[in-house]
Amino acid sequence: MEKKIRIAYFGTPEFAASQLEAILKAGYEVAVVVTMPDKPAGRGRKIQYSDVKKTALEHNLPLLQPEKLKDPMFLEQLASFQANLFIVVAFRMLPAVVWQMPELGTFNLHASLLPQYRGAAPINFAIINGETETGLTTFFLNEEIDMGAVIMREQVAIRPDETAGELHDVLMTLGNQVVVETIKKIEKGEVCALPQDEMAEGQPLRPAPKISKEFCNVDWSQDCQTVYNHIRGLSPYPAAHTSILSENGEVIELKIFSSVIEHCLPEVPIGSVVTDNKKYLKIALKDGFIHLTQVQQAGKKAMPIADFLRGTQLLGAWKAETK
Repeated sequence: MEKKIRIAYFGTPEFAASQLEAILKAGYEVAVVVTMPDKPAGRGRKIQYSDVKKTALEHNLPLLQPEKLKDPMFLEQLASFQANLFIVVAFRMLPAVVWQMPELGTFNLHASLLPQYRGAAPINFAIINGETETGLTTFFLNEEIDMGAVIMREQVAIRPDETAGELHDVLMTLGNQVVVETIKKIEKGEVCALPQDEMAEGQPLRPAPKISKEFCNVDWSQDCQTVYNHIRGLSPYPAAHTSILSENGEVIELKIFSSVIEHCLPEVPIGSVVTDNKKYLKIALKDGFIHLTQVQQAGKKAMPIADFLRGTQLLGAWKAETK
């Protein structure tokens, strides 16, 4: 017998807004939307709404924006909407008093093939580690982060040159389908959730922790493929970083959005920066060069390397920082 579904939806960024749209398009009732409180952003410190809030307002959906998820007033408000299924996409960790509330449980959409890449940055780390496939998983929440029983998994191939931003968009679109299919399974009582412990037997698990500022610094002592994966796995956000020297000795901080590998045996020391100050800037590694192809200097727009070099004279050959 099918259960009438009444949803409370938790989410914040564009990724989560896309899933909310898909749920509404599929005809499911969203009783309430929960998202982060409004915060000032940008140079003007203007108050900005989350993408999920914008979507909720467009559809005239009831909206809650709690500062604290254990606040008794919030819990009372949430319970008053009588939702029997909670869905979480790109939101903060829910306390047990929240995820245990609905009759049909609370499920999360995670951007990896769990149990691999549990954590805050699964899309980034799949690329950084050179994976050739990843995917999406829906699972029921429990006491431990990203460790609940799996409902569905959907695989996706990763192109050799794909960036984190590009993979994000692929998974966001696929997520629309996966979330709706998961709801249908729950609605029809067809869920056979599989404990992750059973799925993880015999395989080393790779984590996906929150990315630190220090982690974004490129280590030029690594091999070309490792550095290339690091750059594309952080592109466009938070972006790989490095420091270079101008002709007058000024240190210039650069974000690197794209690069190309040149396989060879460099005749200059590892970390040497080679440029014609017109069209190319490449850095020597143990097994070749990494050509920087799109960069952004602090306070300026992202640009092709030729445009950057047109406005900045660099030392012709010097040693880049290595970790």
